[in-house]
Amino acid sequence: MMKWLVAHAIETLKLEKGSAIAIDMPMDVNSVVIYLAIVLAGYVVVSIADSFAPDEISARLKISNAKAIFTQDLIIRGDRKLPLYSRVVDAQSPMAIVIPNRGSSFSRMLRDIDISWQSFLERAHVSKEVEFVAVEQTTEAFTNILFSSGTTGEPKAIPWNVATPFKAAADAWCHMDIRKGDIDARVTMLGVIPSIVRAWKSADATATYDWSAIRCFASTGEASNADEYLWLMGRARYKPVIEYCGGTEIGGGFVTGSLLQHQSLAAFSTPAMGCSLFILGADGFPIPQNGPGIGELALGPQMFGASSTLLNADHHDIYFKGMPVWNGKVLRRHGDVFERTSRGYYRAHGRADDTMNLGGIKVSSVEIERICNSVDAGVLETAAVGVPPAGGGPERLVIAVVFKNPDKPITDLCVRNRSPTFSSKNSDKQGYEKGLTTAVLSR
Repeated sequence: MMKWLVAHAIETLKLEKGSAIAIDMPMDVNSVVIYLAIVLAGYVVVSIADSFAPDEISARLKISNAKAIFTQDLIIRGDRKLPLYSRVVDAQSPMAIVIPNRGSSFSRMLRDIDISWQSFLERAHVSKEVEFVAVEQTTEAFTNILFSSGTTGEPKAIPWNVATPFKAAADAWCHMDIRKGDIDARVTMLGVIPSIVRAWKSADATATYDWSAIRCFASTGEASNADEYLWLMGRARYKPVIEYCGGTEIGGGFVTGSLLQHQSLAAFSTPAMGCSLFILGADGFPIPQNGPGIGELALGPQMFGASSTLLNADHHDIYFKGMPVWNGKVLRRHGDVFERTSRGYYRAHGRADDTMNLGGIKVSSVEIERICNSVDAGVLETAAVGVPPAGGGPERLVIAVVFKNPDKPITDLCVRNRSPTFSSKNSDKQGYEKGLTTAVLSR
C-alpha cells in the first residue's frame, strides 16, 4: 500500500520518534496518504493551510518545531498557477519534500536541503511491498497539531491525540448516519457551509444537476439562514440538513442535529453525543437546563477527544479560568453566543470574544485590523466586527475606520486597498469581500 511506502520513506529521514512533520498542501490523495503515513510511523502531523502567506507558514512551523514539511510545487486552479513551494521557502522551512503538480518537472530549482517526491519514495523502494507495522502509542500521544485563531492574533496550537479522530468519526456515525458505502461520486451525503449555499441560490448554480442520490446534508462553519436551507433541501427532494457546530480544540462537534429527532431549519436539536451544554445568564451562571434563554455557551468539562493542552498558551487559562462551577466541576469556555428556544432547539448568534466566522473560517479581528491599519498612512486605527444579518445567516464583516485627519477622509479606501488588505489569506479574500461594509468615523 502507498501509505506503507511513504511511512518507510519517512523512516529514512532519521527523525526522532514523536517529531512534528508539517503538511502544506491541497486536500488530495497524496496529502491524505502522507497524513496517514506520518501517524502510522509514530510522528506528529502539523496541518498548515495551503492559502497561507510565508509569515503565517513560518509562525506555525516555529510553534510546532516541525522538523520537515511536505508541500507541492504549484497549485493549479483553472488557468491560474499559484506558487506554494516558493512560499514554504520564503518561510525558511526545514527540509521540504516537494511534489510536482503535474508531470515530473518543477517550476523552480529545489534548495539543497530539499527532496523531490520521486527521490523521497525511491529511498524506500526495497520496502515497497513490505507492510509497515504501526508504531504503538498511548491514548494521550499527539497525532496532529492544528491551529485556531486567537484573540491576540497569534494562532493557538491545538494538539490532537490518538483518541481525537474517534470523536470526529463517532459524530459522523451517530448524528449524520455516515455508513459503509457512502461516497464522493453520486454523492449520498454532502457537507456545506452557509456562504456557499447563499452563492448557489443567488446564481441558481445547481439547476442542471441531479442530486437525487443525496440522503442528507451537513452544515457547519457559520450561522445558516432558514430560507436558503429550505431552498437547499429542495435540490435533493427535501432531504434533511444536519447542523453541526464544534471546534478544532474539541475534535468534532458539541451541538448538532440527528436523523432520529424532528429538526428545525437553521437550528440544532441536541448536544453532540457525550457533550453537555450550558447557557450562561447575565450573572455568569447557567440558566435552567430546560428553559429558553440566550447567552455565552459553556461546555461540560468531560468530552472524549477534546484538547487538554496547548503548545503556546496555558490551556487552563484559555478554557477554564474564571468559569462557573456546576455540580462540583468547572465548566469549559467555548466563546459562542447561543440561544435555547422555547421548543428546545439551539441557535447560534456569533462569537462572544474578538473572533468571527467569515466564509466558514474563524478569524481574529486583531488579524484583520493589523492589516487594515497599514493600508494607508492616513488611517489612525480600525475596528473589525462581524455582524449577523437580521434574517440570520453568515456574518458580514464591518470595518470601522478612524482617520488621522477627519476633515480629509479617504472615501475610496476600501475599494483601492481591498486586495492588499486581504492578501495574507488569498483563498479567503473573496469570502471576506462579499459581505464587506466600511464605516468611516471622525477622530
